[in-house]
Amino acid sequence: MLQENKFDFAGWWNEQSFSGKELFKITDTGTLLLNPVHFIKERSIADFSAQSADATLKTLQDRFTFVDTKMIESETEWNSTDDKLKFTEKIDILKDYLQKIVAVGNFEKYAAMLMEWEKAIHTIIEENYKAKLQLVLLAEGALESTNWKESAQLFKDISEKWKHAGYVEKFRNEKLWARIEAARQSFHERKRISQDDEEKEMMRNLDLKMEIVEQAEALANSEDWKKTTEDFLQLLDKWKSIGRTINKKNEELWQQLLAAKQVFFDRKKAHFGKIQEEQENNYIIKSAIAEKAVALQDSTEWNATTQAFATLAEEWKKTGKVPNEKSDELWKKYTEAQDKFFEAKRKYNEENRQILEANYNLKLALLKRAEEIKESFAWGEITVEMNKLLDEWKKIGTVPKAHSQRIWEEFIAARKHFFARKDANKEKKKQQEDERKQKDEEYKVMRQKQDEERKANLTKQEEDRKAAIIKQAQDGLKDLIKAIEDEKENIEHFKTSIENITPSKKAAELRAHLENLIVESTHNLKKLEDKLNSIQKKQASYS
Repeated sequence: MLQENKFDFAGWWNEQSFSGKELFKITDTGTLLLNPVHFIKERSIADFSAQSADATLKTLQDRFTFVDTKMIESETEWNSTDDKLKFTEKIDILKDYLQKIVAVGNFEKYAAMLMEWEKAIHTIIEENYKAKLQLVLLAEGALESTNWKESAQLFKDISEKWKHAGYVEKFRNEKLWARIEAARQSFHERKRISQDDEEKEMMRNLDLKMEIVEQAEALANSEDWKKTTEDFLQLLDKWKSIGRTINKKNEELWQQLLAAKQVFFDRKKAHFGKIQEEQENNYIIKSAIAEKAVALQDSTEWNATTQAFATLAEEWKKTGKVPNEKSDELWKKYTEAQDKFFEAKRKYNEENRQILEANYNLKLALLKRAEEIKESFAWGEITVEMNKLLDEWKKIGTVPKAHSQRIWEEFIAARKHFFARKDANKEKKKQQEDERKQKDEEYKVMRQKQDEERKANLTKQEEDRKAAIIKQAQDGLKDLIKAIEDEKENIEHFKTSIENITPSKKAAELRAHLENLIVESTHNLKKLEDKLNSIQKKQASYS
């Protein structure tokens, strides 16, 4: 691995593989950038270092599991809800979340999903807009009518249909409603103009108050709490500014106005009461979760505590909003505890990884040395060194689990290989020595018998000459037999070495060298055996 100031971040990054990697790029100094995708702008994710690049990337990938969980839950909620428009605010929250989360994963997948949801909501809103536009056109089509009763009923029907026409953005909704109001006002203005006496005036006032009641009833089911509250106050002021009308009808309309007003404000009170109650309950739950996180932040039970934090995260996600004034402080408390634990865990893992890697490298060196000397014939010297290597191995600490069993088995295999060879060599020499002694004894008996026979048939001079020749031949024969045995032993040793060659870059070269030695020794053996046969034939001629 290169030094810190020369670390090849680009090369390291090219070796990584995970979903969404194409969305990122890394600078020469180790800064990881998220490329722009859909609504997500380019931004910096993290700064890597040579020592902790792998661990930092793993932490960022782990964090993306929170994104996966949040987005999958949102997708499930989206698919199960009938009222997609209620998801508008949550989509904005999720978009902001993807813009800010510090993690590594497939951002494009979820960005595209949110874009599709926005498109679907836009389609619904456009359909609502078309429906309300039709009501506008219907209202404007009644402007020239002189059938006051029928047109008044028409405007009532339009107001009722408007309530159920669905959501449209505020600015467009107000423009459409303004056109209906303009048409309604134009209608009532025309109607009022047609009234030129007191009765007509009272009827005009009646129409104005009916119009106010219609507007109030149209607003009764509104969920735009702030604006509708102001609208009701304006309607009450407008009611007070209108002159008298038919008493009985006036009281009836007034009660209708109050009833519509009461419906709205009862709904408003229940809405905010329910929200407040839910948020206070959520605050209690999330406070308990935050306290649990704080209690866990200094834990060194890394695996169990990691699972505990995952469980807390699930509980947090399942719990709804808390009061706005308490939200930031509570979230900060929870995330700071979580970040403190995971930062400590990251540092521990990095330090432990370095120790394990150091131990691994030390044991690799011992293994390499054992492999180098396992074919040696220096039996005594290598026996001492093999035992020293084992003592050193035991003094070194643990290594990464991925390598521990493998390098131990390879090390022990190298030791066993050497000692097996040593025992085999010792046994072989003992057998050769026994065989040599037996042959010498047999040869001695044979020569003794031959000498006795020759002495009986030859003169003393001939016996002396033959004895000298035989002694010389006997001495040469012993040396020749020993040379033949040595060559055979060499051939067997070379064959055994070929069978035990360890796969490596020089394995082929070593095999070729050993095969050449076998050919050479075989050739020498043939010459020695021919020479032995020649000597034995000469000895036979003297018998």
